[in-house]
Amino acid sequence: MPEKSGQAGPGLRREAVGLREVLFQSITAMAPAAAVAASVPSGAAFAGGGLPLSVLIALVACLFTASCVADLARHMPAAGSVATYTAQGLHPAVGFLVGWGYVFVQALVPPLLLLQLGFTTAGTLHDEWPSYPGDLWWPWALAGAVIIAAAGYFGVRASARFGTVLGVFEVAVLLVFAVLLIVKAGGHNTLSVFGTAHTPVDHKGLSGVFAGSVYTVLAFSGFEAAAPLAEETKDPGRTMHRAVLGSALAIGLFYVLTTYAMTVFFGPDRFAGFGTSGAASWEGVARASFGLFWVLVFLAVVNSTIANANASANVSTRTAFALGRIGVFPRPFAHLHPVRLSPVAGVAVQFAVAVAVMLGLGFGYDPQTAFLLLATMIVTVVIGVYIVTNASCAGYFLRRRRAELRPVRHLLFPLLGIVAFVPALCTAAGLPVFDFVSELTAPVSYAGPVVGLWLLAGVLVLAVLAKRHPGRIAETARVHLDDEPLPDPGKSGAQLQ
Repeated sequence: MPEKSGQAGPGLRREAVGLREVLFQSITAMAPAAAVAASVPSGAAFAGGGLPLSVLIALVACLFTASCVADLARHMPAAGSVATYTAQGLHPAVGFLVGWGYVFVQALVPPLLLLQLGFTTAGTLHDEWPSYPGDLWWPWALAGAVIIAAAGYFGVRASARFGTVLGVFEVAVLLVFAVLLIVKAGGHNTLSVFGTAHTPVDHKGLSGVFAGSVYTVLAFSGFEAAAPLAEETKDPGRTMHRAVLGSALAIGLFYVLTTYAMTVFFGPDRFAGFGTSGAASWEGVARASFGLFWVLVFLAVVNSTIANANASANVSTRTAFALGRIGVFPRPFAHLHPVRLSPVAGVAVQFAVAVAVMLGLGFGYDPQTAFLLLATMIVTVVIGVYIVTNASCAGYFLRRRRAELRPVRHLLFPLLGIVAFVPALCTAAGLPVFDFVSELTAPVSYAGPVVGLWLLAGVLVLAVLAKRHPGRIAETARVHLDDEPLPDPGKSGAQLQ
């Protein structure tokens, strides 16, 4: 059964959305079209024609973590999501740091996607009409920022339903394209791509397949994005569990199907040369072989950037709201619109941050370089959050729900989830622990120090709060505002039981 529900005083709009909307909140946060076109092909250099097997392995690995998040979301349907889970499962101080890092990266996802929206649209328009300046990317990015802010302002119903429409479109386009590729491949369809027969010479056999899976794991990030909408969802305990686990499984199978389709059509033995642009890319294949269908593929990718940015804005504003209402974040983050019950302060801050980061980095470097820098920061922190959340699943059921503990689901799965994400963390951070990891070059290498400084700032804020307002740190573990007051570790020395 879920933790005690209810809320004292005004809060987010209750029962505003259902399974469909929160399912697509997670689906769009995974940006399936953009991932198929960009993230998944990054593993082709290592796995070659065995990339479908790499994606299948990545799916299994991510399902371990998705299972943990789904079980935690079932028992703790809170807007704080991963911050609440880790505060309950490990310690409130850990929950604060997870929330601190999670808000940071989710606030950076919209500018990341807006940069992609800008340079993708400008580049495509320039290719079709050379008179259009290829570097005039920023008007499209600004337009996307306004759309996302408007959706957030009008409330969770508008934002979630907007995301549902966008998600259905991008998934439908890529599924149709995948079927066309499979049909056109004809006799070249083969299940050998789910083996090691087509891996490149430099990464032969299972080593190449596993290296490819590490890179494709990054395409799954976002499956947990439904969780922060828990307090606005009908039957949140049951719905959150189904949305988190269902989105990871559904989009994982979507990645397997689309990757298989492109591999057998393009040719497994030359798939190591497949990438994100040019003739050997999704848009390139669509242009060369399917006439104007490339327009739909282009629109699906553009659509995916907006949908993902919208989903991430929902996550960052809800997590900031949850931490603001208990005084861990500034109180204005808990301010809601009197009619729409949307976290308007968070929406305004999210919009300002998105525009400032997008324009600052986009003009300071160039939009593509800025995109890579932000992506490296985001993925590094998100994977770290996944690892800690896996540990908190084991901690929560060991410490708080021992009678419901299932050793496989609550001990083995978290361990396997941690093991699966450690190589991905090293890859994202550019730590050459494995031979397939490349060291990062400037300015992308600045991502590590920036993340480190942000987490150090979080530790300093935590120290100040622990000294001046110790009870606020304990409240990070509170699922709902009408729960019984938690022990104040600063006064009593009590630990959460």
